[in-house]
Amino acid sequence: MRSLSLIALTLAFAVAAIAQSPSNSEPPVTVVKHSWAKERIGWEGDPFTGPVESFEDMRRRSVDTRRIERARGTNMGEAAKVEREMRAEQVTKANQKPKPARYAFVYKVAITNNSDKTIKEFDWDYVFFDAATGAEVGRRQFTGVEKISPGKSKELTFQVSSPPAKTISVHSLDKSERRSLTEAVVLVRIAYADGTVWQAP
Repeated sequence: MRSLSLIALTLAFAVAAIAQSPSNSEPPVTVVKHSWAKERIGWEGDPFTGPVESFEDMRRRSVDTRRIERARGTNMGEAAKVEREMRAEQVTKANQKPKPARYAFVYKVAITNNSDKTIKEFDWDYVFFDAATGAEVGRRQFTGVEKISPGKSKELTFQVSSPPAKTISVHSLDKSERRSLTEAVVLVRIAYADGTVWQAP
């Protein structure tokens, strides 16, 4: 009886090992392409777009305009007072400094499934290096939850607030920033629909 229990336990460990162990150290997918980009958010803070009037501003302006029209028929002094208040408010708003625009960062990866099993999700790192020294300066970690059939390719897009590295500004667009970095995609883990997993060594 003990020997049967040992055999069953050994088989269970063997099945678990097969499910978790990679058949080889090379990832069973090909990274077709990868890229990252900045996307500007907060356009309302752009000084070149002109003033953005909120609904409340528009409502107040409409009320003040009606007050001026009524006052002109009966009380010119009141009309002049309202006009002065409106002009002062416009000057105050014009002098307000807009908040600096911020950037979101978009990371993309496209992979081809080279195995004979359907991928259900995969973990990957977007790694950034200093172009001059080769030292790692940033790493962004992602999990793609996407079914990819054998032989098929898919592109996944991730938008986050974190830049590739500390040298990349979140408040300004500098085209030369990209020149200071080199980059690579590292596949960490692939989970298949049949329950098996490929894990990077």
